[in-house]
Amino acid sequence: MGTIMSAHTDMGRPCKPRKCACPQRAAFNSTFKPAGSILAELHTIALANDELEAFFLCDGCGKTQAEAGLCMEISRGTVQRLLTSGRKKIALALVHNSALTIGHGTVP
Repeated sequence: MGTIMSAHTDMGRPCKPRKCACPQRAAFNSTFKPAGSILAELHTIALANDELEAFFLCDGCGKTQAEAGLCMEISRGTVQRLLTSGRKKIALALVHNSALTIGHGTVP
């Protein structure tokens, strides 16, 4: 008789390292905020380095998600998830006058 695993057990694979083509972007830590606003009074949204890299490769360089995946050494599906979450964070920061902090590791 086999062992039954609980559906709530955290059995996911560990995150695969993601390659950042530009070393300066890999170590990039910065905060962007609306002009004239006090940072301490703003809601802050964190954009991970891998979200920035996927955004830059697809929207900045015009690469397809598959090409960006090859550059970052991840699957196209992972690039799609990074783009979706990154674009949402950027849009929310712009529309809601929030601070956008870049450089907080990777998205799990």
